[in-house]
Amino acid sequence: MSWLTQVTLDHAAVARRQLRDTYDWHQAAWQCFPGRPTDTRDFLTRLDQSPQGFRLLIVSPQAATRPDWCPPDAWQSREIPEGYFGRARYSFQLRANPTKKIIDPNKPKSVGPDGRINRNRNARRVPLRQPADLVAWLERKAAAGGFAVEPDSLRIVPEGQEHFNRGHEHGAHASVEFRGTLRVTDPAAFHRTFQTGLGSGKAFGFGLLVIAPLK
Repeated sequence: MSWLTQVTLDHAAVARRQLRDTYDWHQAAWQCFPGRPTDTRDFLTRLDQSPQGFRLLIVSPQAATRPDWCPPDAWQSREIPEGYFGRARYSFQLRANPTKKIIDPNKPKSVGPDGRINRNRNARRVPLRQPADLVAWLERKAAAGGFAVEPDSLRIVPEGQEHFNRGHEHGAHASVEFRGTLRVTDPAAFHRTFQTGLGSGKAFGFGLLVIAPLK
């Protein structure tokens, strides 16, 4: 089961609610799922900005609840029919944070009980920037996610850095928009990918696969 929620706010409403960066929107989205202070996040979001304002999309396994900060006329939420995922081809949009792990020489070595170095604990994520690396990243994610991207359809748009403040901590994610046409290769895996997202930074609005069926 999947639910799609859309929130549309104009610039004045966003300013009144002090939604200044991706972390503020992350916290606002959590308010759509009250009574879960210790739960692991199981929903995805995507934020789009236009001259008219902002659109927040939320994909979740359960129905969202309209929070106090969202006016009734700005809220739309509905269950996605299971049949929606039964098509062979879709157009898609994906805002992602493509990264790779590299060993950080400045971190102290973490050695496991078998005496081997734990490379994951000594690694840090760095953004991918070269077009060939971005294509390869998407192809790997697609293969694991039950679909294949039609190469001639793919468009890649680097969107720069998404900055945020979390308390006294400042951070940033590299944002890349992928657009094109995909072909489903494994329907069950594809449905799971739609629900769980692609790549890192999911709590900050990355990884949600926006799809529209094609004939």
